[in-house]
Amino acid sequence: MATQHAVDQRGARIAPSDGLSYVRGETDPPLSEATIGEFLRTTVERFPDRPAVVFREQGIRWTWREFAEEVDVLAAGFTELGIARGDRVGIWSPNRVEWLMTQFATARIGAILVNVNPAYRLTELEYALNKSGCTAIVAAERFKTSMYLDMLRALAPELADSEPGQLHAARLPELRTVVRMGDTPAPGMLTFCELVEKGRVALDTAALDAIGATLSAGDAINIQFTSGTTGHPKGATLTHRNVVNNARYIARAMRLTENDSLCIPVPLYHCFGMVLSVLACVSAGATMVFPAEAFDPGATLAAVSEERCTALHGVPTMFIAELDHPDFDRFDLTALRTGIMAGSPCPIETMKRVVARMHLSEITIAYGMTETSPVSFQSATTDPLDKRTSTVGRIQPHLEAKVVDPEGRTVPVGTIGELWTRGYSVMRGYWDDDARTREAIQDGWMHTGDLATIDAEGYCNIVGRLKDMLIRGGENIYPREIEEFLFQHPKIQSVQVFGVPDAKYGEEVCAWVTLRSGEQMTEDELREYCQGRIAHYKVPRYVRFVDEMPMTVTGKVQKFVMRERMVEELGLASPKTC
Repeated sequence: MATQHAVDQRGARIAPSDGLSYVRGETDPPLSEATIGEFLRTTVERFPDRPAVVFREQGIRWTWREFAEEVDVLAAGFTELGIARGDRVGIWSPNRVEWLMTQFATARIGAILVNVNPAYRLTELEYALNKSGCTAIVAAERFKTSMYLDMLRALAPELADSEPGQLHAARLPELRTVVRMGDTPAPGMLTFCELVEKGRVALDTAALDAIGATLSAGDAINIQFTSGTTGHPKGATLTHRNVVNNARYIARAMRLTENDSLCIPVPLYHCFGMVLSVLACVSAGATMVFPAEAFDPGATLAAVSEERCTALHGVPTMFIAELDHPDFDRFDLTALRTGIMAGSPCPIETMKRVVARMHLSEITIAYGMTETSPVSFQSATTDPLDKRTSTVGRIQPHLEAKVVDPEGRTVPVGTIGELWTRGYSVMRGYWDDDARTREAIQDGWMHTGDLATIDAEGYCNIVGRLKDMLIRGGENIYPREIEEFLFQHPKIQSVQVFGVPDAKYGEEVCAWVTLRSGEQMTEDELREYCQGRIAHYKVPRYVRFVDEMPMTVTGKVQKFVMRERMVEELGLASPKTC
């Protein structure tokens, strides 16, 4: 489809100027062509002795110089393993310093980091590693009830008889190296400590710089898997240019400086932690403070209080848990100023409580998607409170957005339609999936699938989703993926999955199921079938066994009817959101 609005170099159109829902961000400051390695080096040169990294549970406190030195050591270790530009390296871990080091060390040598969701189970892990062609994975031993190394052994029993770095597994044919965090030896695996020691021995900074000189800002640097509508996750492939520039403008919107310290309770595997938090801190020279391996409201509040954090990130459910903590009033949050609430629709009343009770007078709201690196819209610290509590802000620099009707025509201001975005932040594509890339990106426009409005001042409001994706506590869930998994159960004839409102998580997963003739099943039996095979947040909370699904006269399933019935039956109400 032809572009309806040519890029006008005469200036930004942050607010619509012709009555149509089209906006274009500012063009100053200009885009950066730095790689992540160069991005970090610039910050180290500016603030070598300022605090950079704090992992409270691991007792780690590094300056920017110390952090960069550790990154180089690990990068040298990876090169000793034979990992080179373009190779894929998986990372499967909660928020640990090893995750952060791996993020920057792979970027230093041009390897592509593959983020593996900490909640993945066997089926999802196998697919992600094989789809991306990972030659190596860095993994924690376990996280909560997930036994990571046991799952890797289940997929690759050949580890028991392999030399480290020489794995040849039937089910994971590309994987050669498994690096386990810690210093405890394991058959077929290299410990993280051994990898670091290899790097210390082999470290040649000039050689690393020579590798860096061959890299380009347009190189793919990260694969982040998003839930798929056809049964398998899609690997959104991001470049240095994508994430470096997005981080720069995110930091600018928060007014971050080297005098700020950001508390990061959000997971690193997600764009929120990796880009909005970590790379934004690199952009400004602000301190990264990690309160715990996984979100804990008490640990987060303690970190803010004891580290005198000036900024805080989180999805709405995190802020709600912090506000409702029984010892909330005992923590000193007076140093807080700014931050971001994002990841799922933000309840307006929650936003008001955060501003009033947590001293976050300049907190911002951000909107985006993994495929756009991720932020497209963000409120400013100077926006009126009503705009910061009822919209997702205005268009970010160097980006375009429009709201369109089903025919792709830009709709009038204030009219609901699908949101499309275009610019530097749009991903390179889905890894090894040209067909789905062409579906998602046309003429440079990313079709978000979100329903939105843009008002006369350029503020965007997300009002729903074009498709039936649901968001539970910040996790994007596509019902089709769960449906296709449940279809594998021999008792199930058909299944429809959809979201219903939930006060805590925003939405919860609900499944309507019809059984094969003569079969019987309980809700607990269905959930037990899911346990350990799909991520916990995808397991249906509500299950109903029905004789038939509501259909249109043409045979299409009416999920909205199911949702309405469940909302009425359960007495649920949708929270008012931004």
